[in-house]
Amino acid sequence: MPAWVETAWDDYAKRLPPDCALELREVKPEPRTTGKTPAQMMAAEARRIEAAIPAGALRLTLDERGRDLTTMALSQRLEQWRGEGRDVVFLVGGPDGLDSSLKAASDGQIRLSSLTLPHPMVRVVLAEQLYRAWAIMTNHPYHRA
Repeated sequence: MPAWVETAWDDYAKRLPPDCALELREVKPEPRTTGKTPAQMMAAEARRIEAAIPAGALRLTLDERGRDLTTMALSQRLEQWRGEGRDVVFLVGGPDGLDSSLKAASDGQIRLSSLTLPHPMVRVVLAEQLYRAWAIMTNHPYHRA
């Protein structure tokens, strides 16, 4: 990822308190030169993604066909998730998307936009929206309604 993506992600992550930590776990993508089909590549990536998910975590896939949430609704969900005391994992697929097994095992699907966003923007938008949701939840002045 370009440096600006890391800078933006890190900026939002460090703004959040320890009890609402934002952590990025990157999974190495499957090499596109192996001759594998897209389905085989997604299945291999799914195995690596599964290995990176904490036990008992709430799994949400980011998908263009997922549920549209407003920022206020995301804030309410964040408060609910924090009350449950579980890790929340947002799964983002590679260039071919997420394997169907990950989608089937998820607790829900959401989308960040009706527009198609490049992966670098997805990271930044997700981090910013999670920070904004926390700001709403805690009456922090970052979000001005």
